[in-house]
Amino acid sequence: MAVSVSPYSINVSDEVLDDLSRRLEMTRFPKQVTGTGWDRGVDLDYMKELVDYWLHTYDWRQQETLLNEYQHFKADVDGLGIHFIKQEGKGPNPMPLLMMHGYPWSFLLLLKILPMLTDPESFGGDPKDAFTVIIPSIIGYGFSDYPDQQGFGFQHHPEKYDRLMTEGLGYSKYGIEGGDWGGFITAPFGFHHAENLIGVHLNCLFPRLGDERPEEDKDPDLLRGLGMKWAPLKPKDPDMLRYWKNVEQYWIDEGAYCHQQMTRPQTLAMAMADSPVGLAAWIIEKWRNWSGWYDDFETLFPRDMLITNVMLYWVTNSFWSAIRLYSESYYNGWELPAGKRIEVPTAVSAYPHELAPIVRKRAEMYYNVVHYNEYEAGGHFAIHERAEEMAADLREFFRPLR
Repeated sequence: MAVSVSPYSINVSDEVLDDLSRRLEMTRFPKQVTGTGWDRGVDLDYMKELVDYWLHTYDWRQQETLLNEYQHFKADVDGLGIHFIKQEGKGPNPMPLLMMHGYPWSFLLLLKILPMLTDPESFGGDPKDAFTVIIPSIIGYGFSDYPDQQGFGFQHHPEKYDRLMTEGLGYSKYGIEGGDWGGFITAPFGFHHAENLIGVHLNCLFPRLGDERPEEDKDPDLLRGLGMKWAPLKPKDPDMLRYWKNVEQYWIDEGAYCHQQMTRPQTLAMAMADSPVGLAAWIIEKWRNWSGWYDDFETLFPRDMLITNVMLYWVTNSFWSAIRLYSESYYNGWELPAGKRIEVPTAVSAYPHELAPIVRKRAEMYYNVVHYNEYEAGGHFAIHERAEEMAADLREFFRPLR
């Protein structure tokens, strides 16, 4: 079945917006122990202030108009609708670049870097480094559909995006970039579709790409924590020990959301489909904590941007399908075959405040790393936080591969 591509425009109905306003006005807030703040989740006073702003100041129609200034499309790939933005590069021979977001993101997080890549000359760069950028709403997120089937994990995404790029848009070769889930997806992408890839760029490398336990750690009587079953019990290499200690701390301090989304996503989805304030709290807490900016996070993410990201989940009722990615990927896992790695030339941008900061030797276990940079600042949302730096890194990496 041929892949078709059609122009797309964001146009949320008045009925959806009126329903949202009623729900916001009827919000029933919980109480909070005095002085708790953000210690046990979102701060009550902050959420009350946010809801007031959402109701009386925030303007979705204005945001919708701004979003529609970009070139939106929707592809039909075997009956599955994939929404994407495509921005043509301004240069003599722009290189196609597919950029994939993560959770709880949307394409919104990639808009800051977009003009830096499509029009490098306007940012002090060389027009020969221009990219034509394609940013999908990854499958199940926002305006992209989700297949009505069980077992559709992150390993099944690349085939759909590859067909979009090759059959739908006509590119024989292209580059890919990803963080968070987008970074995960680069692995099966690079393994199964290497012939179509110019290069892979990533800035996030979580566990779950392979079993890193020595034989003595594979005793079935050993107890393993969720998310740690791939980890050696006592890593002998100090860099790997540091990496797995960071993973362990992440699971202890931040992993509750992931456990719920991996194991009981539909229960959580019932609440989030019904409560816009619950949805906002669930998502915005992660933006605050994972950015590492904490009380200053609205300096990095203006309030309108925070709400618009939540709106992309709300108006599409896509929270359920977005978090389904966790469950299907967990119960239907994918790992690189033992002794194999992605041989496509790969670049890694390593940031110190990533949830589990990248260790180079571990990246080299899974990817053919030919370009590696460790940066002094930045974290999980580096694609937005450090957009200028990331754009320069992408240009530098892909320059000799064009």
